[in-house]
Amino acid sequence: MEAKVISNFFTKYRSFFVCIFILPASTVYNSYRYIRSRIMFYFMRSPDLHDNRVKKIQEQIRQFVKSTSLSEKSSVPSRQMCTSRPGWQTMSVHEGEYKKKMHKIDIKLFDILEVDTQRQVVKLEPRVTMGQLTRTLLPLGWTIPIVPELDDLTVGGLIMGFGIETSSFRYGLFQHICTSYEIILPDGRLVKATPEENSELFYGIPWSYGTLGFLVSAEIRIIPAHKFVHLTYTPTQSLDELTKMLRNLTDVQNQSLPTQYDFLEALLFKKDHGVVIMGRMTDSADKQKKINRLGRYWKPWYYKHVESNFLKNGGDEYVPLLDYYHRHTSGLFWEMQDILPIGNNPFFRYILGWLAHPKPSFLKLLQTDITRKQYVNLHVVQDMLVPIEVLEDTIVFFHREFNTYPLWICPARISASKPNILNGFIKPTSSCDMFIDVGIYGAPRVSGFIAKDSCRRAEAYVRQCSGFQALYADCYMTQEEFRQMFDHRLYDNLKDRYDPNRLLPDIYQKVACVNRYPQFPL
Repeated sequence: MEAKVISNFFTKYRSFFVCIFILPASTVYNSYRYIRSRIMFYFMRSPDLHDNRVKKIQEQIRQFVKSTSLSEKSSVPSRQMCTSRPGWQTMSVHEGEYKKKMHKIDIKLFDILEVDTQRQVVKLEPRVTMGQLTRTLLPLGWTIPIVPELDDLTVGGLIMGFGIETSSFRYGLFQHICTSYEIILPDGRLVKATPEENSELFYGIPWSYGTLGFLVSAEIRIIPAHKFVHLTYTPTQSLDELTKMLRNLTDVQNQSLPTQYDFLEALLFKKDHGVVIMGRMTDSADKQKKINRLGRYWKPWYYKHVESNFLKNGGDEYVPLLDYYHRHTSGLFWEMQDILPIGNNPFFRYILGWLAHPKPSFLKLLQTDITRKQYVNLHVVQDMLVPIEVLEDTIVFFHREFNTYPLWICPARISASKPNILNGFIKPTSSCDMFIDVGIYGAPRVSGFIAKDSCRRAEAYVRQCSGFQALYADCYMTQEEFRQMFDHRLYDNLKDRYDPNRLLPDIYQKVACVNRYPQFPL
């Protein structure tokens, strides 16, 4: 009874505890990571340290393999391996349970190893975050083609899971800007995978969720950075107007558009009212326009800024590139309105806004059984990729099932015409090369909402459209349905070749809700 009272107290006053504990803790942690990153990159020989770390990881794996007994070569061992990173440290709003049953391999790989401007690649370890990467590359005059918006997203998560951003209509998904991976296989061997060397493994690693091996480094393309982004905001008054505009802006036949814009997204505030946002990198800003430094702590959450200033009449502005990249961080898109409702209040921003935004990982430490159940059963966090040709029908469907706004609309080029191997786990069966990520984050506003039922209907709809669900999100599919959505042919071949003894779990074991939340009745 006492535990229940304490749980109710923490749940009721969660915002208070976020302000008192989570904001200061996030600030201290961010400062530590910033200082450490600078010291390691500029003063330490990170490549040498990296080699030693990799050897220690290999030794851990070999010891586990040696101690694991299998009755048959293809039997699943009583225990399998996973990384030691606690579930609360991930960016997912939920904390899975599978790690409690597995042998944990300690992988502490946080550093940027090298910026090679000759080859135009950056080599880095999997726990490097987007905030860490942009704050290192931009002062050097470089960036990567795709920078997912939230500071705390890691390279490993974006490769092994899912990575998309507003430049994806030009470059594709995060995996498409990677040039090589270093992987420790389940038997402890270290291999390098590139389009030319171990090519099948190179194309199979993305979306594999750490089930083919342990990623220990990656090389990613870099491109010249510019000082500002010139943003143009165009309001739309109907779904037809929104979809026509996005089709036109992503039309590969329109030769002027790929060079005219570098970034493209839309925020849909109601089913028929949204704003299409186009961005172009530039080194000079119009002197008649004030530069909007979105990253200043007293600034409103980005989606509120767009809604207040551009939903009715549109307009344009200049934003520093770093501020643009991480514009959704302070509000966690719009999730913060449920976590810290006063966070966008001007008084709060000016008094406490200088503290770092609450880190999602730290927020999970404050979760009680009540809030966990609320997130599972009364909250939705989904990214669904569908062909652009069905975007209008998809929004109508999601409005009926969730009625959750804003919606994030982000185009991504996933070629259906290239050989199947190039897309690995996701194989577009539609003739359309342009997909749209519809991001649904928040509490649904439909009467009688039941998360499992609505999400299963959404998953069935997306499968029917030849679309895909982001693996970090809650997956209510059966294993058979999961295999219908994703192309397992390359994955199964690699699993049999590199992990015949199943020392690593299957993807479905890690992402399915039946394995993530066994303690909650779904």
